[in-house]
Amino acid sequence: MKQVIKRVFRLISVIVVSPLIILIKLLGPSQKASMFRTVSQVVSLFPGIVGSYLRLATFRFTMKTCKVTGIIHFGTLFSNPDTEIADNVYIGPQCNIGQCSIGADTMLASGVHILSGKNQHSFDTLDKPIQQQGGHYEKISIGKDCWVGNGAIVMADIGDHAIVAAGSVVISQVPAKAIVAGNPAKIIKYRNE
Repeated sequence: MKQVIKRVFRLISVIVVSPLIILIKLLGPSQKASMFRTVSQVVSLFPGIVGSYLRLATFRFTMKTCKVTGIIHFGTLFSNPDTEIADNVYIGPQCNIGQCSIGADTMLASGVHILSGKNQHSFDTLDKPIQQQGGHYEKISIGKDCWVGNGAIVMADIGDHAIVAAGSVVISQVPAKAIVAGNPAKIIKYRNE
Protein backbone atom coordinates (compact mmCIF):
# COMPACT_ATOMS: atom_id res chain seq x y z
CA MET A 1 0.00 0.00 0.00
CA LYS A 2 2.86 2.37 0.86
CA GLN A 3 4.36 1.91 -2.61
CA VAL A 4 1.00 2.68 -4.25
CA ILE A 5 0.70 5.92 -2.27
CA LYS A 6 4.24 6.92 -3.29
CA ARG A 7 3.42 6.26 -6.95
CA VAL A 8 0.30 8.41 -6.70
CA PHE A 9 2.31 11.27 -5.11
CA ARG A 10 4.94 10.95 -7.86
CA LEU A 11 2.28 11.13 -10.57
CA ILE A 12 0.61 14.17 -8.96
CA SER A 13 4.03 15.84 -8.63
CA VAL A 14 4.77 15.34 -12.33
CA ILE A 15 1.42 16.89 -13.22
CA VAL A 16 2.07 19.90 -10.94
CA VAL A 17 5.54 20.63 -12.35
CA SER A 18 4.77 19.69 -15.97
CA PRO A 19 4.60 23.35 -17.14
CA LEU A 20 8.17 23.87 -15.87
CA ILE A 21 9.37 20.65 -17.52
CA ILE A 22 7.74 21.60 -20.84
CA LEU A 23 9.26 25.07 -20.67
CA ILE A 24 12.78 23.63 -20.34
CA LYS A 25 12.20 21.02 -23.05
CA LEU A 26 10.93 23.59 -25.58
CA LEU A 27 13.93 25.91 -25.31
CA GLY A 28 17.01 25.72 -27.50
CA PRO A 29 20.33 24.46 -26.13
CA SER A 30 21.67 27.95 -25.39
CA GLN A 31 18.65 28.87 -23.24
CA LYS A 32 18.03 25.44 -21.73
CA ALA A 33 20.83 25.61 -19.10
CA SER A 34 19.76 29.06 -17.95
CA MET A 35 16.11 28.04 -17.65
CA PHE A 36 17.15 24.85 -15.83
CA ARG A 37 18.90 26.97 -13.18
CA THR A 38 15.84 29.20 -12.84
CA VAL A 39 13.49 26.23 -12.45
CA SER A 40 15.89 24.69 -9.93
CA GLN A 41 15.62 27.86 -7.84
CA VAL A 42 11.83 27.85 -8.04
CA VAL A 43 11.35 24.22 -6.99
CA SER A 44 13.97 24.56 -4.23
CA LEU A 45 11.54 26.78 -2.31
CA PHE A 46 8.85 24.17 -1.61
CA PRO A 47 9.25 22.81 1.94
CA GLY A 48 8.93 19.31 3.35
CA ILE A 49 8.25 16.00 1.69
CA VAL A 50 5.92 17.65 -0.85
CA GLY A 51 8.85 19.81 -1.98
CA SER A 52 11.08 16.77 -2.29
CA TYR A 53 8.51 15.03 -4.50
CA LEU A 54 8.21 18.15 -6.70
CA ARG A 55 12.00 18.45 -7.05
CA LEU A 56 12.43 14.78 -7.92
CA ALA A 57 9.61 15.02 -10.48
CA THR A 58 11.19 18.09 -12.08
CA PHE A 59 14.73 16.74 -12.21
CA ARG A 60 13.61 13.30 -13.39
CA PHE A 61 12.72 14.89 -16.72
CA THR A 62 15.25 17.73 -16.90
CA MET A 63 18.55 16.19 -15.72
CA LYS A 64 20.61 13.58 -17.51
CA THR A 65 19.51 11.08 -14.81
CA CYS A 66 17.54 11.52 -11.61
CA LYS A 67 16.02 8.49 -9.91
CA VAL A 68 12.84 9.14 -7.94
CA THR A 69 13.77 6.98 -4.94
CA GLY A 70 15.85 9.64 -3.17
CA ILE A 71 15.25 12.83 -1.20
CA ILE A 72 16.23 16.37 -2.19
CA HIS A 73 15.63 18.83 0.64
CA PHE A 74 14.55 22.46 0.75
CA GLY A 75 16.88 25.11 -0.64
CA THR A 76 19.07 22.80 -2.69
CA LEU A 77 20.10 24.31 -6.02
CA PHE A 78 21.36 22.58 -9.16
CA SER A 79 23.27 24.51 -11.81
CA ASN A 80 23.73 21.96 -14.62
CA PRO A 81 21.28 19.60 -16.32
CA ASP A 82 24.17 17.19 -17.06
CA THR A 83 23.88 15.94 -13.47
CA GLU A 84 23.21 12.31 -12.59
CA ILE A 85 21.56 11.17 -9.36
CA ALA A 86 21.32 7.42 -8.72
CA ASP A 87 18.87 5.48 -6.54
CA ASN A 88 18.34 6.30 -2.85
CA VAL A 89 20.48 9.44 -2.82
CA TYR A 90 19.87 11.78 0.11
CA ILE A 91 20.65 15.48 -0.46
CA GLY A 92 20.28 17.67 2.61
CA PRO A 93 18.98 21.23 2.80
CA GLN A 94 20.69 24.17 1.12
CA CYS A 95 23.22 22.31 -0.98
CA ASN A 96 24.70 23.76 -4.18
CA ILE A 97 25.25 21.08 -6.80
CA GLY A 98 27.22 21.67 -10.00
CA GLN A 99 27.91 19.25 -12.83
CA CYS A 100 28.30 15.87 -11.16
CA SER A 101 27.36 12.23 -10.87
CA ILE A 102 26.18 10.97 -7.46
CA GLY A 103 26.21 7.21 -6.86
CA ALA A 104 23.49 5.09 -5.27
CA ASP A 105 22.89 5.26 -1.52
CA THR A 106 25.10 8.34 -1.09
CA MET A 107 24.22 10.99 1.47
CA LEU A 108 25.06 14.70 1.32
CA ALA A 109 24.51 16.61 4.56
CA SER A 110 23.21 20.18 4.59
CA GLY A 111 25.19 22.99 3.01
CA VAL A 112 27.38 20.77 0.83
CA HIS A 113 28.78 22.44 -2.28
CA ILE A 114 29.81 20.33 -5.25
CA LEU A 115 31.65 22.55 -7.70
CA SER A 116 32.13 21.65 -11.35
CA GLY A 117 35.84 21.05 -10.78
CA LYS A 118 38.53 23.39 -9.50
CA ASN A 119 39.27 25.21 -12.78
CA GLN A 120 35.98 26.99 -13.37
CA HIS A 121 37.71 30.36 -13.58
CA SER A 122 40.93 31.29 -15.31
CA PHE A 123 42.95 34.13 -13.84
CA ASP A 124 46.25 33.91 -15.74
CA THR A 125 46.32 37.44 -17.11
CA LEU A 126 45.88 40.84 -15.52
CA ASP A 127 44.88 42.39 -18.87
CA LYS A 128 41.30 41.06 -18.59
CA PRO A 129 38.89 40.85 -15.68
CA ILE A 130 38.64 37.32 -14.25
CA GLN A 131 35.00 37.04 -15.30
CA GLN A 132 36.04 37.43 -18.97
CA GLN A 133 38.85 34.86 -18.90
CA GLY A 134 36.63 31.79 -19.08
CA GLY A 135 37.42 28.49 -17.44
CA HIS A 136 36.95 24.76 -17.65
CA TYR A 137 34.10 22.74 -16.14
CA GLU A 138 34.55 19.13 -15.04
CA LYS A 139 31.95 16.55 -14.12
CA ILE A 140 32.66 15.49 -10.54
CA SER A 141 31.95 11.88 -9.62
CA ILE A 142 30.84 10.86 -6.13
CA GLY A 143 30.74 7.10 -5.71
CA LYS A 144 28.09 4.87 -4.23
CA ASP A 145 27.46 4.61 -0.49
CA CYS A 146 29.39 7.77 0.40
CA TRP A 147 28.79 10.28 3.18
CA VAL A 148 29.70 13.94 2.65
CA GLY A 149 29.46 15.92 5.88
CA ASN A 150 27.85 19.26 6.60
CA GLY A 151 29.36 22.27 4.81
CA ALA A 152 31.92 20.29 2.80
CA ILE A 153 33.16 21.68 -0.51
CA VAL A 154 33.90 19.11 -3.21
CA MET A 155 36.04 19.91 -6.28
CA ALA A 156 37.38 16.41 -7.09
CA ASP A 157 36.10 12.85 -7.49
CA ILE A 158 35.20 10.73 -4.45
CA GLY A 159 35.46 6.94 -4.62
CA ASP A 160 32.86 4.39 -3.50
CA HIS A 161 32.19 3.99 0.24
CA ALA A 162 34.23 7.11 1.15
CA ILE A 163 33.48 9.58 3.94
CA VAL A 164 34.20 13.31 3.80
CA ALA A 165 34.16 15.00 7.21
CA ALA A 166 32.07 18.12 7.84
CA GLY A 167 33.70 21.34 6.67
CA SER A 168 36.30 19.58 4.53
CA VAL A 169 37.53 20.99 1.21
CA VAL A 170 38.15 18.22 -1.32
CA ILE A 171 40.64 19.37 -3.99
CA SER A 172 42.22 15.99 -4.80
CA GLN A 173 40.67 12.66 -5.69
CA VAL A 174 39.46 10.67 -2.67
CA PRO A 175 40.13 6.92 -2.97
CA ALA A 176 37.42 4.32 -2.34
CA LYS A 177 36.75 3.61 1.35
CA ALA A 178 38.87 6.57 2.50
CA ILE A 179 37.86 8.86 5.35
CA VAL A 180 39.10 12.39 4.70
CA ALA A 181 39.00 15.61 6.71
CA GLY A 182 40.44 19.12 6.69
CA ASN A 183 41.25 21.97 4.35
CA PRO A 184 42.57 20.65 2.05
CA ALA A 185 41.07 17.24 2.83
CA LYS A 186 43.62 14.58 3.79
CA ILE A 187 43.16 10.85 4.36
CA ILE A 188 42.72 10.03 8.06
CA LYS A 189 42.21 6.30 7.58
CA TYR A 190 40.27 3.77 5.51
CA ARG A 191 36.89 2.32 6.44
CA ASN A 192 38.15 -1.26 6.24
CA GLU A 193 41.02 -0.70 8.71
